[in-house]
Amino acid sequence: MDKKTQTEIFSYAKEWILEAGELIRRKINDPLIIETKSSPKDLVTEIDKEVEYFLASKIRETFPKHYLFSEEGYGDDIKSLDGIVWIIDPIDGTMNFVEQKRNFAISIGIFHQGIGEIGLVYDCMAENLYTGLKGQGAYKNDHQLPHLEESLKLDEAILGFNHYWLCENDVIDERVMQQLVKKVLGSRTYGSAALKLAFIAEGIVDGYLTMNLAPWDIAGGMVIANEVGAVSTNLDGGPINMLTRDSTLTCHPAIQNEIINNYLKKGKKTK
Repeated sequence: MDKKTQTEIFSYAKEWILEAGELIRRKINDPLIIETKSSPKDLVTEIDKEVEYFLASKIRETFPKHYLFSEEGYGDDIKSLDGIVWIIDPIDGTMNFVEQKRNFAISIGIFHQGIGEIGLVYDCMAENLYTGLKGQGAYKNDHQLPHLEESLKLDEAILGFNHYWLCENDVIDERVMQQLVKKVLGSRTYGSAALKLAFIAEGIVDGYLTMNLAPWDIAGGMVIANEVGAVSTNLDGGPINMLTRDSTLTCHPAIQNEIINNYLKKGKKTK
């Protein structure tokens, strides 16, 4: 994608995500219709759907040749990332939205021929907009975020992951993950993958691990984190599948190999 096209698309995406955030703030205290999807903990509200419809309508009207890959049913039947594809999560962290009315975000990742070109993550309650354009850096509210420092030791790092890693599960031996928790400086969980990835770019955390998330959960934040020098792979160290659910490790490059080789591969369970 050439710089002119990238800048034009970003300008529209920024305008729309800010408008969507205003929509959420107006309705945040309204009574909610809450439904469940894959499990009682997988929530969706009518505001999720309304925000996605708003964004989908804007994209189709302005960029009719672009494709939309999204969570709540307004997207296309995506089989590849050919062309320009908008990957959208209207509210990443719906449980936080419902229960806390904060710690959630709107996430937009825009890919061209399979490459993440534009990322936006909007913490609309705090009114913090994180953005990244491939080759042009990452920003928080138009303030450029510095590139990650060259060196970092694992015992100096703060990692983001949820408590399921420490419980018995089918992916990673929880005893190995407990060793990782003891090794690092600290661990955090926020309930929103998009925010965790944005926080890597901001320097609040140094890495984020997840066992199984959809592309719309990570697409926007991953572009932003990568623009400050973070690296992204699946838990095996390979490329992330952006067409289906996959595991993810995004982190400072200085700690990537140690996490993968000493903990993730060591603790991986065979099926």
